[in-house]
Amino acid sequence: MALGKWMMAACMAVALASGAQAAPPATSGNPILQGWYADPEAAVFGSRYWIFPTTSAVYEAQTTFDAFSSPDLLHWTKHADVLNAKAVPWAKRAMWAPSVVENNGKYYFFFAANDIKNDSELGGIGVAVADRPQGPYKDLLGKPLVGAFHNGAQPIDQFVFKDDDGAWYMIYGGWKHANIVRLKDDFTGVLPLADGTLFKEITPAPEYVEGPLMFKRGGRYYFMWSEGGWGSPDYSVAYAIADAPTGPFKRVGKILQQDEAIATSAGHNSVIQVPGTDRWYIVYHRRPHGDSARDHRVTAIERMEFDAQGHILPVKITHEGVAADPLR
Repeated sequence: MALGKWMMAACMAVALASGAQAAPPATSGNPILQGWYADPEAAVFGSRYWIFPTTSAVYEAQTTFDAFSSPDLLHWTKHADVLNAKAVPWAKRAMWAPSVVENNGKYYFFFAANDIKNDSELGGIGVAVADRPQGPYKDLLGKPLVGAFHNGAQPIDQFVFKDDDGAWYMIYGGWKHANIVRLKDDFTGVLPLADGTLFKEITPAPEYVEGPLMFKRGGRYYFMWSEGGWGSPDYSVAYAIADAPTGPFKRVGKILQQDEAIATSAGHNSVIQVPGTDRWYIVYHRRPHGDSARDHRVTAIERMEFDAQGHILPVKITHEGVAADPLR
């Protein structure tokens, strides 16, 4: 028996010395990105998953964005400084909440900047453009795309969505108000909606705070948003469903929230649909267990599933994350 154990140990030592590789991770683990990152925007471009997060720091330090890409949701490559305030002359601070889309072979990076409090301040929602998902991105307009308050919505937290008919929409808004606008095909401005309005309020519920997101499944429009204060443990995600992107939306319920044993402040999410499938993931930020520092936010991922009626099932936040899901 002793000899058998010795031989096993010897074989393991030889394997390690010869550079044998350890077994690959079974799951992604959470957080999936190393560092303080929040407001993650998730996308699929080509054969890779992408995450574009906010750099979680004091507003004066939020002047650059990193991106991350993966072939399988387990192994992530960092692409540093894909957009920098130096490429956006009017942006000075508080750059956050990316939304990134591909359009006619180019990539467009929508962001909020300067955290404006009224229409006399310069800032709002901007857009930058690049030839690759990893940039570098340059300012498209030389000014904000939306630089004023409409319907009480602070111009932040934009999400850009392409409908099946090719129309581009942007949903945005803080301060407990959400608007939808139709974008010009080249993203240089907005177009009137079907009812003639340019900025239509679609705030789905009194609980709405910020972080809007829209996706389509089964012919219906799902509107997700964050509730509670972003610095509070009870930050969370709820959703509504409608038959049109302009609503009316009715709140269904909350589907993502803290688990005090794992993490708090689980909110400001995006979603991934694996192309050609009905497999979905939710990507979000949260605060590590026992950590209440203002800017200590990390990015996590979980499976997102639906019941037979199309309702989103409550998401359990985990340390394990998700299994590999390679793109093909």
